[in-house]
Amino acid sequence: MRLSETPRMDFIASADRAPPCPGAYALWLRLAAPLAVRAGANFGALGAGDYLYCGSANGPGGLRARLARHMRKDRRAHWHVDQLTAEGAVIGAFIVEGGSECALNAALSDLPAPLPGFGSSDCPRCVSHLRYFPRLARLPYDWENARKAAKFIPPPPQMEGD
Repeated sequence: MRLSETPRMDFIASADRAPPCPGAYALWLRLAAPLAVRAGANFGALGAGDYLYCGSANGPGGLRARLARHMRKDRRAHWHVDQLTAEGAVIGAFIVEGGSECALNAALSDLPAPLPGFGSSDCPRCVSHLRYFPRLARLPYDWENARKAAKFIPPPPQMEGD
């Protein structure tokens, strides 16, 4: 792939900024308190903090429709990530038109995968599509550039009891 063919990454804080085309995304989520979650037969407890969930949007409405669903609170649970979006806050999403969720997940391979099988039960390559994003961790270069281009400064995490 030539450099000019590298898919462009963008950061959005609102689903209405996403294009209605297929692609991949990394949803930035924040849990204010620990949360017990399940991924198939795997159970685990996620600590309070930030997480990145990698997914794809190839159905009708593409990225815009999928991210709008994730960012709404009034919906029926369908995917593993719905456990987090129901209890936590969606900070925003990194998006790549025509991208691959596994490629996004691979770019985050330095971050811990807190629960095997989470969001990846149908993926033969990835242990998990959920990554823990520690407070002092750095995003990959192109991710950080997308965040800066969007002029997005993430809200500070709230401490329990705030």
